[in-house]
Amino acid sequence: MAATEVRIDKWLWAMRLFKTRSMAADACKKGRISIGGNVVKPSRTITVGTVVEVRKHPITYSFKALQLTENRLGAKLVPEYMENVTSPEQYAILEHSRMVGFVDRDRGTGRPTKKERRDLDAFMEFQFDDEDWDF
Repeated sequence: MAATEVRIDKWLWAMRLFKTRSMAADACKKGRISIGGNVVKPSRTITVGTVVEVRKHPITYSFKALQLTENRLGAKLVPEYMENVTSPEQYAILEHSRMVGFVDRDRGTGRPTKKERRDLDAFMEFQFDDEDWDF
């Protein structure tokens, strides 16, 4: 039996967007979940056809609710219950951040690995000819 309304935190958990329901509720409390551009609380209910926006750095994913359930689904059943309607521009941002991600390190992640250091050096290396410069 399908529900007519479901709490947003339950739905996010059931659709496997978050590992636990408390993680989904925390995302709502931190302002990472919105509907129609408005940040929602974990207790907000959604109906069929609602588009939920989930902000996971660096992009905002958009999902449309096709059916509602409060029970966690198997991964193969998720496409029957929600549709990914994320814009192609968001995926372009994601691809761009993957290409230059080694330059933008999060604070507190430690020192770069040997491979990251080589990539960073190759990126930052400035090639110039002695003939072109008059020192």
